[in-house]
Amino acid sequence: MRLWLGTLRQWHWISSALCLVGMLLFSVTGITLNHAGQIESKPQVQSRAAQLPESLLTKLQTETPESGLPVELRAWLEQTLDIRLAGREAEWSDGELYVALPRPGGDAWLSLSSETGELEYESTDRGWIAYFNDLHKGRHTGEAWSWFIDFFAVACVVFSLRPAAPATSRRQPAQHLAAGRPGAGDTAAAGAALHSLRTAHA
Repeated sequence: MRLWLGTLRQWHWISSALCLVGMLLFSVTGITLNHAGQIESKPQVQSRAAQLPESLLTKLQTETPESGLPVELRAWLEQTLDIRLAGREAEWSDGELYVALPRPGGDAWLSLSSETGELEYESTDRGWIAYFNDLHKGRHTGEAWSWFIDFFAVACVVFSLRPAAPATSRRQPAQHLAAGRPGAGDTAAAGAALHSLRTAHA
């Protein structure tokens, strides 16, 4: 029974700690979301242009894919633009590649022509407030954050439904302190024992 209560109290503290962190995040971002129109933000836009190497352009013109990214082309794009394209959807239309790169707090896209090999890239950063607001909404956050939101919701349920700790457990510190010095009950017991000894000797 004691082991079960100890385990229950441990889970209570773990769930309460997780709930505290999540509640702070979602409470603060709730305020920023409600006042999003009043909070000034200056998006920073970065544009880049590059030219596809001749060897890759020749391969691309010879075998233009209808979907997906060839391994060599993907590696060149990631290295040139310092981005990650894993899990991104590549759209091919009339020999032109377009990849949307949305993320929390910003957006980006790239466009590549298979005829000329011209690459265009644009990235927009809306700042930290927009970043945390998107986390609050679960917007473009990926699978890992989706799992965190689910786990946080379960932790809140456990914390809310878990009954309060028994009153005896709350009095344990006082009981431990009382064990170190005589209380009223101990004094009465000692007095009774002393009276019995005196009566016996008498």
